[in-house]
Amino acid sequence: MGGTEAWSVPPRADVVVIGGGIVGAAIARELSRYQLSVVVLEKAPDVAAGTSKANSGILHAGFDAEPGSWKARLNVRGSQIYAQIAEDLGIPRRVIGSLVVAQNADEMVTLEALRQRGISNGVVGLAIWDRDQVLAHEPHVSPEIAGALWAPSAAVVCPFLATAGFAENAVRNGVQIVTECPVTAVETEAGAVVAVMTPRGRIETRHVVNAAGVFSGHVSRMAGDDSFSITPRKGEYILFDKAVSHLANSVLFPTPDKISKGILVSPTVHGNIFIGPNASPVEDPEDQETTPEGLAAIVAGAQRIVPDLPVQAAITEFAGLRAVAGKDFVIGPSPMVKGLVHAAGIQSPGLTSAPAIAEVIVESLRDTGLVLRPRPEFNPTNPKRPKFIEQPVDVQAALIAENPLYGRVICRCETITEAEIVAAIRAPGGARTLDGVKRRVRPGCGRCQGGFCGPRVTAILARELGIAVTEVRKDSAGSRLFFPRSQGAVGENEHA
Repeated sequence: MGGTEAWSVPPRADVVVIGGGIVGAAIARELSRYQLSVVVLEKAPDVAAGTSKANSGILHAGFDAEPGSWKARLNVRGSQIYAQIAEDLGIPRRVIGSLVVAQNADEMVTLEALRQRGISNGVVGLAIWDRDQVLAHEPHVSPEIAGALWAPSAAVVCPFLATAGFAENAVRNGVQIVTECPVTAVETEAGAVVAVMTPRGRIETRHVVNAAGVFSGHVSRMAGDDSFSITPRKGEYILFDKAVSHLANSVLFPTPDKISKGILVSPTVHGNIFIGPNASPVEDPEDQETTPEGLAAIVAGAQRIVPDLPVQAAITEFAGLRAVAGKDFVIGPSPMVKGLVHAAGIQSPGLTSAPAIAEVIVESLRDTGLVLRPRPEFNPTNPKRPKFIEQPVDVQAALIAENPLYGRVICRCETITEAEIVAAIRAPGGARTLDGVKRRVRPGCGRCQGGFCGPRVTAILARELGIAVTEVRKDSAGSRLFFPRSQGAVGENEHA
């Protein structure tokens, strides 16, 4: 992964980015425009392993955040530039609009306030729809609603592919991403950053970007900056089979409260729908377990919007953590440590804001003394990779003739071929785990959730990485899928 396989880190770097989520990857890609040595440190075996892997995938229009806040400014800017970024990086994106649904007259008043706020933020096309307009667009929404706020610029993307797309392009432009490499210390002298310590070695640097998600407060304190703290907030989700995708055409929000945007119903870029998230503060920054109570609450919330939601069509549940530092993002130079720049407290609309956050962080680094000389050979694009199932029959035949691995379907639910899986592993910043392959090309995302393709993908990973099957991980460092047989176990002798 542009250096991921090396079991050491470079002795020095112009910039060290801590965290390989959507924000860290976007920052790395933005920095790769310049003649710099940039290292991204990620403690998991792959990028997008934290908040970015359990994300709603919604590119918000930008009407919700307080005017003038980082959230408002960066949400709208991110929404504006994502179209070109998605095209350049091969990130699937669907502009489907969003509706904030009101249940009564009081909530209709709130919608008008949101519309005015959105206008202040620079969001275009916002409109209040009455009940009949909403039901004409969304026939499965509860007929008891009063109306909705329509935001035509809202879109959905795949958060995994967005992160991987940013990461791949960063690596193609010279960034080194080192996974399974937690930061153990941030060294300072006279109140300024001088080095980052890891289990793989020490990196001398004058510039550190803190994009560590729910651990960003911990990283900040390592450097001697206690100006903010992070409260992890868990959100649970349920994903539904594609057979019920007709139940929502756009992102459907309830009227928000002071804590969150509420339980939503939304299509995904891949043709499913999902519901969630709830919002539960937790102490453990690695608590990603779903709960019966939480799942029941999101079902009840979603059914207020779509009453006929068939719970039996659910195919998986999952949870993610948001890094809450207060009402707004924590963006810019540390007030206490020279050379430390924060991209912290990034909760919703963090996915939408990520490329805009990256622009601000690069300018912050310039302001703190980093010299930015454009890289003449910078290439903003990733190679286009055909999605086999979407090609015409003659194109599929040509692909198989060129590469026979296109003729071997590994995932039956999603019709994913071995050629696509191999490409996901071999790409710069490529997959190194079973879930890394799943996030990039979707084997295991269908109805059977990997029951058929899981062992086959594991075997391909082992072959491509040159490791034993027993060394392949599902996701995290300790999540091995198979273990060596113990001496004398069944199958180890001729009588077994």
